[in-house]
Amino acid sequence: MAAPRVLLLDDEPFQLKLLSRQLANLGLDRVDTFTSGQEALTLLEQQASGVQMIFLDLNMPSMDGVEFIRRLVDIRYTSALVLVSGEDERILDTSVRLARAHHLNVLGHVNKPVQPETIRALLEKWRNQTTPKAAGEARKRYSAAEVRRAVAGGELVNYYQPKVEVMSGALKGVETLVRWRHPEDGLVFPDQFIGVAEEHGIIDDLTRIVLTEALTQARRWREAGLVLRIAVNVSMDNLARLDFTDFVLGQIVRSGATPEELILEVTESRLMTDALASLDTLTRLRLKKISLSIDDLGTGNSSLAQLRDIPFDEIKIDRSFVHGACRDNTRNAIFTASLGMARQLGIATVAEGVEDQADWDFLRQQGCDLAQGYFIARAMPAEDLPAWLTAWETRRPLLALS
Repeated sequence: MAAPRVLLLDDEPFQLKLLSRQLANLGLDRVDTFTSGQEALTLLEQQASGVQMIFLDLNMPSMDGVEFIRRLVDIRYTSALVLVSGEDERILDTSVRLARAHHLNVLGHVNKPVQPETIRALLEKWRNQTTPKAAGEARKRYSAAEVRRAVAGGELVNYYQPKVEVMSGALKGVETLVRWRHPEDGLVFPDQFIGVAEEHGIIDDLTRIVLTEALTQARRWREAGLVLRIAVNVSMDNLARLDFTDFVLGQIVRSGATPEELILEVTESRLMTDALASLDTLTRLRLKKISLSIDDLGTGNSSLAQLRDIPFDEIKIDRSFVHGACRDNTRNAIFTASLGMARQLGIATVAEGVEDQADWDFLRQQGCDLAQGYFIARAMPAEDLPAWLTAWETRRPLLALS
């Protein structure tokens, strides 16, 4: 694959020269450098510019990086963007979120002075994005009619992601994650169809299928000697139905499970839309000894109000506050505060997005209860869990000693 044409924008000529040399050493010799944002935009507005990657310094006197980001949106720039700054990590993180909120393709952010290994990693990320396979995998939005057919036609399938106890490594449960086995597009992930199901009144049927199959699978595992707590995601639309509690209890009885084996996960950002409308259902579920988990803690608007008003007995700390928390003071502070609050409330904690050994070690140091993420296992079909568990039991003693 040919190296991309790169545009560098920085008001310091020395920084431009240094970064240009680093790029050239990595084989990126098609580089345009600018100290003026307006001049850079003039080039980009030319349809034949062919720029595929921009390194943007946020700190510029005439047109700062935030204004330049807005202008990129105006000209419909769709190629890669890397943010560069000597500012602290929080400002860089905020700028990345801003650019992504505008749907710009942000490869990442780097601090000055930029290190060659950082550029190499960004270039590899760009190459992975632009392979022929990736280029042909534009995210598809499905129609309500297609989702209805999938629900009615039995095309939904449950995958399960293990949740393990942090201090011992013991497998304690799984989270149920629905997939759509599309006859033409292959395995479709829920972020491509759950929103459609919620918008068009399909989510209740979808959730009931997922929950029924999850409880049935829990029974199969139990019969094989593997007793697990099984978590199922529920929508606000499910909770708004007065018969939902009775449906859940009926499925528990049919599966031979106990209420204590089931956890219903409610995403906090959805919960914020109309908590009172679902308070009846949530309270009844807890009275029946079914556990409630508030998912993605900290990503909505009023986490403390929800924990005050609704009888949750588990919180899941979002991956954005977990992965890399050992290296980031802000994430560390938010994670520690969330964990301390949960302990004071007597609520169990689950850390999501545990992706490497550093994340795992951090959770052990903090004394978090449970963890899930790619470091432990990706979501998998039910039939793959026994083989994973055998391999995990081999890894587990080593992790407990780390």
